This record gives sequence, structure tokens and C-alpha cells, in this order.
Amino acid sequence: MSITLYNTATRRKDPFAPIDPKNVRMYLCGPTVYDRAHLGNARPVLVFDVLYRLLRQTYGADHVTYVRNFTDVDDKINATALARKEAGAPGTLEELVRERSDETIGWYHADMDALGALRPTYEPRATAYIAQMIDMIAGLIEGGYAYENDGHVLFRVRTYTDYGKLSGRSVDDMIAGARVEVAPYKEDPMDFVLWKPSDDELPGWQSPWGRGRPGWHIECSAMAYELLGDRFDIHGGGNDLQFPHHENEIAQSRCAGHGFANVWMHNEMLQVEGKKMSKSLGNFFTVRDLLEDGVPGEVIRFVMLSTHYRKPMDWTEKKRAEAEATLRKWRALTADVELDPAQEYATTALSDDLNISDVIMRMHSLAAQGEVRALKATGNMIGLLTDEIGGWDTSPAVDLAVFEQALADAREAAMQSKDFSKVDSIKLALVDAGIEVRMTKAGVNLLAGPDFDPAKLEAIDV
Repeated sequence: MSITLYNTATRRKDPFAPIDPKNVRMYLCGPTVYDRAHLGNARPVLVFDVLYRLLRQTYGADHVTYVRNFTDVDDKINATALARKEAGAPGTLEELVRERSDETIGWYHADMDALGALRPTYEPRATAYIAQMIDMIAGLIEGGYAYENDGHVLFRVRTYTDYGKLSGRSVDDMIAGARVEVAPYKEDPMDFVLWKPSDDELPGWQSPWGRGRPGWHIECSAMAYELLGDRFDIHGGGNDLQFPHHENEIAQSRCAGHGFANVWMHNEMLQVEGKKMSKSLGNFFTVRDLLEDGVPGEVIRFVMLSTHYRKPMDWTEKKRAEAEATLRKWRALTADVELDPAQEYATTALSDDLNISDVIMRMHSLAAQGEVRALKATGNMIGLLTDEIGGWDTSPAVDLAVFEQALADAREAAMQSKDFSKVDSIKLALVDAGIEVRMTKAGVNLLAGPDFDPAKLEAIDV
């Protein structure tokens, strides 16, 4: 099966040709572990979880290596740990930082597991790769690509002539339009930090430039090189990371002599009810907020995957309700059903730059046709209808099958008599009850919407 993926670096869909089909390698920028994962954090996890499943299906589960890191060196983590220390928590600041990181990673695993995301092959913590970061920084200094000043080590951006190529901007344009830190230890405003000093209170490590800690960008470069090698196949993340994070990763890795990633993939951002998610708008919530409000993880996954990953995804209450109604129906249809072999249709659709929405459309068609084994297998390809993500109350509030059959029979009779009055009457009554009516050549499919009122079904003459 030929896979095509949109490569941000080439700005087109390209055939995917792994460096080594026996070891297909993918890196995804993971979370900074200072708090609960918000809903936007879940989108890249779910997008690249589907890609991971596709790669495993295509090349074999033992031939795919997936790395997603934890950034556990960060000022926000330090601030949380310091607040705990000032509140009287026992232990050193470094111990409290570790305690906070452990706690947050545990939350993250629980939340992503609830969404049905497979665990990556490796989940490295930045703090476990400090020595490798120091080695890479030392090599960059030796090559003239970086310099030390006042305990800081900075990368000379203008020494990498392709800087800005990924995001399509020149260095001068970025200086004019971006918020860059102007600091006395910088030779150029665009130079970015590879290493910075730590005082006695903050976590730090000994280095040739004094006690300090790494900058954010060098972490991913060092971990990717150590776990995936000089060159690997796919690097992913949200499109907000294109600049500066991914530009900086590329620059420092290439100047360190590493080929780095062949394919760059970025998912678009998330909105809530048509607006950017933000605390100031009151529409900011975490994955755990939804789970504790009774929204099943499978429903969150369904809504998040229903929009193509390169388009903005809008979370709405209507989509949530529709997704839950659909999954309840599909779960009821596929209960105790044995799996078919993996569905060729689903694999083909996913191989076209993760066309997940096409797979979901296929699932609606399979449900309408009563192809329940194929429905379950197709869902499993994108992590739906699996045993691992099941367990929530999927019993339907009302059995719509009798109404589907009645509408189908009425339509068949109308095709002969040319009198569609009964069809229209049933359809209008269903719509009034909050039912979405889908009529295709394959059959009739009814879906309870967010305004569904089961009491109104009692008045429908079937």
C-alpha cells in the first residue's frame, strides 16, 4: 500500500518512502509537564496515533519506532515546585520538581489512555538526556555555530543559511514580525538559547559553561538523535511549533552534522464553538474536565478525528452530542461481533494523507448496510470501537431501528406509487423529534442529535 503524506518542508503531498522499511521512525514533540493536558494538546496525540497505527499496519508492529518526549525542564515546573516548597512541602526544590513531573506525567498517561492513544515506543524525559545535550552544544561551539557569553550558550542563527525555510520566512522578516528577546549576551536578536545558567535554588547540571540547564529546542534534537539516529522519517507537531521550535531544531541538528527528519507534518489548531480556546474567553478546558463531566474518551476521540488534521478543528457541543449518539448506535451494532481482517478501504483512505473523515463516512455506510464486522474492523483502524476504549454506557436511549425500517418501507412503497406523502410525514416527525435523517441508496440511517426528544417518537405512526 502506497502512503502519501503532506510534507510541510516541500509544501505538497509526497509518496512516503521510509529510510529503512524494517525500522520506520517517527518523532512527535510531547508535552511540557507542568499541568493537565488541555484539549488542544490532545489533537497531535490523536492525529499521530492514527499515523502510528497506519505505519504498524503497513510495515509491521515490530518495524515502527515512535518517540514522544516529555519536557520536564521548564520555568513553569520550577515555579510550581517553588510554590509548594514555600507552602511547607518537604524535600529539596529538585525533589519537588521531580515530584511535580511524575504527577503530571501520570495525569497525561491516564488522559491519553482514556482517548485510546497507543503508548509510543519511547517516552524520554529531557532530564535523562542532559549529557547528550551538552555534547551536542559543545560540538556546535567547536564548529563556530554557537557561542558562550555570561554563562549562556547561544546558537548563531545566521550561520545556517536555510533558517526559515520550513515556515517560509526570512530571518529579517522574522525579526520584524516576531517577538524576539533582546539581551546583552546575544550577538544577534534572532540567536536562541542552547544553555542558560541556574542559580543555587533552581535545578541545574554542571557543564563546561557553568551550572545551568538546557534551552527547550536542544532537548528534542538530542533525544531524537539518540533514539532515532542521524536521520529519521517523520517529525510531527502542532503548526504553532513550526517557528521557532522546529526551525531551531532543524538548524542546530543540521549544523551538528545530523540529517534529521525527512518529512515534517503539522496539525492545525483547535477552536471551541468557533473561537480560539483561551481562559479569558471562558472556553478553556482540559481533557480531564471533559472526562469528569461524563464525556467518554471515545466520544472525544471521534470528534477530534472527524476534521482533517490540516484544517482547524472546532469542538462544539452539537458535535459532541452527535458523536455520542453515533457511537452508542455503532457500539450496540458491533457488540460481541468478531473482527474481520483489517479493511482495505480504511487503509487506502488513511494512506491518502490520513483521510480519516473518509473512513468515518465509510463507517456510516457500513452501519446503514448492516455490515457490522466490517464496521468494527474499520473503526479499529482509527482507534474506535476497540475493547481498550470501551466500557462506557453505550446502551441506546431508544431503539431507532423500527423507525429506520418503517421509513425504508415507506420509501420503497412510494417509489412504486409515486406518493411520497407518508415518507415526508415520517421524516418531518423524526426531524421534529431531534433525529437526523440520512437517506441513501444503501438505506436509511437515523442519528439522534443534541435536541433529541424520545417522547416525541411515541406520536409517530409507523
